[in-house]
Amino acid sequence: MTQFVPHETWSKLTRPTGDKLVARLALSEISSRLYCAIDASGNRYLLITLTDTDDEYNDSQSRGFVVNTTELAIRGNKPERYLVLKCLDAGGYAILDLMGGDIASGLADQSKQPAETVRRVLAKWRRFFGQIPQPILSINEQLGLFAELWFLTVWMIPKLGPGAIMNWKGPWGSRHDFEWNNKSVEVKATTNTRGRIHQIHGIDQLEPPESGPLFLFSVRVREEVGAVNNLPKIIEVCRNALSDSDDAIIYFENALAQSGYSPAFEEEYSKLALRVIDDALFIVNDDFPKITKGSFSNNIPDGVERLEYEINLNSFDNLKVASKPDELPFS
Repeated sequence: MTQFVPHETWSKLTRPTGDKLVARLALSEISSRLYCAIDASGNRYLLITLTDTDDEYNDSQSRGFVVNTTELAIRGNKPERYLVLKCLDAGGYAILDLMGGDIASGLADQSKQPAETVRRVLAKWRRFFGQIPQPILSINEQLGLFAELWFLTVWMIPKLGPGAIMNWKGPWGSRHDFEWNNKSVEVKATTNTRGRIHQIHGIDQLEPPESGPLFLFSVRVREEVGAVNNLPKIIEVCRNALSDSDDAIIYFENALAQSGYSPAFEEEYSKLALRVIDDALFIVNDDFPKITKGSFSNNIPDGVERLEYEINLNSFDNLKVASKPDELPFS
């Protein structure tokens, strides 16, 4: 089972003054040697207590992270040697949390040197460091990502298991958000108060895959200050649902990075509080309102480079194939 340092652990740390660090156990149920720590600037660290027989380890070559061995005194404890892993980029905090889980699990095996555990974990995650994004997502991008994660977390994983994450192809620029060999699903979110009214981007977006049907998953949300859903929360729920599979959690974190999500803006993203009004899955067949290449008798008119339009699904309940997750017609 994949472990990771929960967000709540960091939120309980209060920034110190000067050159001090404030620390607390990261995953006490797994290891009493791993601490989370922050400095006066809010930079995040993982600290590992070392015994007299533990090797030192230093690494300044891993992009986004630096590791060194030094003596520190955590409040309430006597000075000890620590292996210190510092995250140099706030955009890497999600990866740091996952690395913390891996390190804690490695420290549980007392036959292994902590230095070897950290070296192995750094090697595992090094290929993801370059994918850490920086720009903040727009409101529409946040809504779109929320809708995809809602479909994944609330509908797909309970029915298909953690392996369902592998069908999430949208972050890599695929034509449809979720793709299988014999079907695809396009996910759409709307805040329109008139109902299920969605923006369609491009003439290919509602073209079916070469083999099998296309479905459209519609999510209608409303921004409300007291709503319980937001983007960081659905990410945390999804991460927990995938935690039994190392492959699934790695794919998920990589997909988030590809989507442009950075936990550096988590506080800002949490301000977009959403209430899900309704959600449903529709079959995109000949009766579905859409414009495709086949809508034109003599192909697309010359000079037309991009086509965007709105669809209104309020009167198309006859095309609805699922109104709740347990009706999902996939296996």
